[in-house]
Parts: sequence; structure tokens; C-alpha cells
Amino acid sequence: MTDVRPFRPFDLPGMYRVCLRTGDSGRDATGLYGDPDLLPHIYAGPYPTADPGLTFVAADASGVLGYVVATADSHAFDHWLEEHWWPALRLRYPRPLATDPGDGTKDWQRVEHIHRPGPPEPEALYERYPAHLHIDILPRGQGAGLGRRLMDALLTALRERGVPGLHLGVGAGNPGAQAFYLRLGFTEAERQEWGSVMVMDLTRRLGAAPA
Repeated sequence: MTDVRPFRPFDLPGMYRVCLRTGDSGRDATGLYGDPDLLPHIYAGPYPTADPGLTFVAADASGVLGYVVATADSHAFDHWLEEHWWPALRLRYPRPLATDPGDGTKDWQRVEHIHRPGPPEPEALYERYPAHLHIDILPRGQGAGLGRRLMDALLTALRERGVPGLHLGVGAGNPGAQAFYLRLGFTEAERQEWGSVMVMDLTRRLGAAPA
């Protein structure tokens, strides 16, 4: 039986494994990284460290097979990363490592991200949809409703905090994920070369028609 529950500190290693094994647009990214922790250091680890109340995991007898992580305030989270998360990683992964070795691995891209995380969300997006999330589920857990159960837990937690909206990015190479979010009630706010920005208005009651 698979349990969907709030994050506990001992879940973190399992979350790191899930992040890596789904890190190539839902496919296993193990072969793309020499350091298996680099990808989850960015997309899994900081979220439960900063705010464990917005991380939920799906686990069975074999361990963690899926999770959702989120922050209620993306700009505040960016500041937290700069103060508490990136400094140690920048020492561990110095900037010279952000050079393409030409062997097809992507460690260098993640090191670049650690040193240059990119601009914050545009104000118009942030004001209406300040929260953002990442969700990953191993293939053995897909198709069983775990994604919806994880999302339901997160959406309930965000609404209880009065968060007005939620956004996420979906890579162009993952159309199945985009379809999943559309079924949940997300809409596509903008399309870019890398993929789509999708949003959900959390002030609407579930089942209500869009304004």
C-alpha cells in the first residue's frame, strides 16, 4: 500500500533518488550526471529544508516513490536560497566546474545554476501566483492516482495559508505532465522555447468556473 503523507527528515535521501531518476523530463537522468546529488540539490533538497510543511511524499514498503515540494512565496524563497542554501553549494561546486566537458553530462549546467540561479519571476506572475512547486513520481508509482493525491495535499496546505495562486514550469519534452496539470485545473499562462508556464488560481473554490 502506498501512503501519501507529510515530509519527514528521513525521506530526503529517497527524494534525492526520485529526483534524479525522473530528472530528464520525467525519464531517468542518472546517466546525465557524474554527481547524483547535483540535480536534487536544486530541485528537491531546499524546499523541505526551508518549509517542510509544503512537502508531501508518497511511500510504500520499498521507500519513497514520489513527492511534491513547494514554496508559498517564490521571492522570499529566492532570498532564503541566497542566504542559507547556495553559499555552501558554491563552495562545494566552484564556478570553474560550470564548463562543458563535452561528454554529454549536465553537471556543469547545474553548477552554473547554483552560481547564477536566474532572474526572479516577473512581478505580474508573482503577485497573482506567488507559490511554485515541483512534483516527481517514479514509473512504478505512475498511473495509480498518486500525482493527484500529492497535489491535493499540497493545494489544501496552500489554501489553508491563504496563498492566492500557484505556478510551475513544464518542459516542452514532457507533454504528459502538461496534460496532467490541465486536468487538475491549471491553465497555460505563457509558452516559451523551453516549455510552458502554468498557473492555478487558489482563490477559486474547487469546481468553480473560471472568471
